[in-house]
Amino acid sequence: MNKRMHYSSVLVWLTVAGLALALQASAVAAEGGEKLVPVEIKLPRPLFQGTPKNIKPTPTLEKYIEKPRPPFMAPEGTVNLALKKKVTSSDTAPIIGELDFVTDGVNDGFDGCFVELGPDLQWVQIDLGQKSDIYAFVLWHYHAEGRVYHDVVIQVADDPDLIENVKTVFNNDFDNSAGLGVGKNLEFIEDFRGKLIDARNEKGAPVRGRYVRLYSRGNTSNDLNHYIEVNVYGKAAK
Repeated sequence: MNKRMHYSSVLVWLTVAGLALALQASAVAAEGGEKLVPVEIKLPRPLFQGTPKNIKPTPTLEKYIEKPRPPFMAPEGTVNLALKKKVTSSDTAPIIGELDFVTDGVNDGFDGCFVELGPDLQWVQIDLGQKSDIYAFVLWHYHAEGRVYHDVVIQVADDPDLIENVKTVFNNDFDNSAGLGVGKNLEFIEDFRGKLIDARNEKGAPVRGRYVRLYSRGNTSNDLNHYIEVNVYGKAAK
């Protein structure tokens, strides 16, 4: 083996070793040194293909990407805390469906799988049962067709009235029409993948709370509000 081939082999080995170390390092959470693993998110069958043609690009709308979503990494033991948990709402008499649909574990987009709330600003709230460390949310409003739901805001708190330790995790209300503050997040097109929202801060720490409230204010097809399923991925707080 000549020197050039030797140096090339060493360089390749160092590159591979460096990538392996980087991947190993990325598999450890910033807080507590916990190992990160992919979270299993079960997706329903797609009900439409391609970018919806009836929704025009705007500065407040994120670009629609059809590629599969990368795995979401979270500490071992992370589960969907919302499954089968109690749901309440600003609309106590939904037009269609039941509030239980929000956490029943069924995220299909067919009729009979979603709850329809009245017009204007409405919310659903999930009681996780105990204070929890939340790493991510995945929500499906409606995905039988491509829609954009307006004023999507997610807040977490320690009490059901959202008075104690309230934290806003997501807010795409760009004009403060919901009265919860101007949001910095973008609107998004609904599809079968649901919207994944990372709830961790810039240091990788989860948001902590017991109650999760999700707002919306109509959509690009009508002024009603819908929820198929909401997943809250996390662990009971220590």
